[in-house]
Formats: sequence, C-alpha cells, structure tokens
Amino acid sequence: MTNQILPGKRVLVTHADAFMGPVLCEVFASHGATVIPSSASLLGADGPLAVVAAAGDIDILVANLAMPAPSTAVTEVTDTEWNDTFAALVDPLQRLFRAVLPAMIERRSGKILVMGSASALRGMKRASTYSAARGAQLAYVQAVGVEVAPHNVQVNAIAQNFVDNPTYFPPEVQDNPRFQERLKREVPLGRLVGAREDAEFAAYLCSEAANCFVGQVFPVCGGWVGR
Repeated sequence: MTNQILPGKRVLVTHADAFMGPVLCEVFASHGATVIPSSASLLGADGPLAVVAAAGDIDILVANLAMPAPSTAVTEVTDTEWNDTFAALVDPLQRLFRAVLPAMIERRSGKILVMGSASALRGMKRASTYSAARGAQLAYVQAVGVEVAPHNVQVNAIAQNFVDNPTYFPPEVQDNPRFQERLKREVPLGRLVGAREDAEFAAYLCSEAANCFVGQVFPVCGGWVGR
C-alpha cells in the first residue's frame, strides 16, 4: 500500500481485546506497523513491566486502558471504587511510561498515545470517580509530553466520547431507542464516531507527520465537547 504511514514501526497496544484495542490493531497493521497486542493484566507494580518486557523493542506505545465506568452518586463513592478505578486507569500509565521512555529518550525517537476519555473535559453526573481518573491521565500526558519533547519523543492523548467501541457502547446500548435519541440531542453529528475513524486518527498521531504535537489532548467526540 502506498498510503501506509507506519511502515516497519513496532507498536505495543495494551488491553488489545477491549475499548479501542481491536480496531487499533487492525488499522495500525494496515499502515504497515508490526503490532504487538497485549491483553495481559496491568494491575500491580509488575504487570506493566512484564508487558513491556515481553514486547521487546518498540517504537510506539498505545496506552489503551479500559474498565467499566462506575455510575455512583458522589456521596456514595467508596474508597474501594476510587482505588480500584485509579489502579486500573492511572497507576498502569505511569508504570508503562517509566518502562518505555528510557529507551525512547536514549535513541531520540518514540511515540506514546493514550486513548483517554472526554469525561474529564465536561462535568457528568454520577461519574466523579471515572472522570477524575480519566482527568489524571490527561494531566499526566500534558506534563510528560512537554518534558520529553526535547528528546524528540512525542506523547499525546485522544480524549473521546461517543465513539463506537464494544466496552462502552456495545450493541445493546446502541440499539436502545433512548440512546439513539440521546445521540440526536447531545451529539451534533447525530451518530457515534466510527471506530475506524478514531483509529485512523490515532495512527496519524503516531506517524512521523505528527511530530509537531507534544503534550496535546485531542477531543474526538462528534462535536460533544463544550456543548
């Protein structure tokens, strides 16, 4: 294919069986990348290190982290819910970065893309725990992105919502008439962003054409953010 934008790149995709993982693997491979999909657990201090070690040398890390979003009133959020959510979405991020960044910095080449959520960009009822964890991801990307940019390493994030994926918008949700009405009411596109649309944008952000972006958070929400 003459339009491949990731030829020869080795890409580690975490939680490859959930959230955006399956379509990311498909699209990155179509752009010439060698994709290393991992569905291993990232819980605990050793999980992320083991995943990175098993992948070997990589050019790109796609930190695709997912868990069912709690829907709890703020006054009823327990320590367990809070700690478990941060253990699934925030703690692995720092450990993954710590494992891959030294080699990227040394060779002055590498990209990290975090598949995040726009829940951190607009208040949502009964989502305080999940939004806080997703917000921590984005703040971490912004800080690390500007720190490692002088080493020619680019770290960015996609903050998405209303994007087709099996974890947060399975078929039974999409087929619900109330959800379809919500799409028409809240999303200017009137539909979910296509999974492949999102993955193609992710591939672009991981390509050499996007070297100018560092520490950026890109909303992908069908026009939802700020409305």
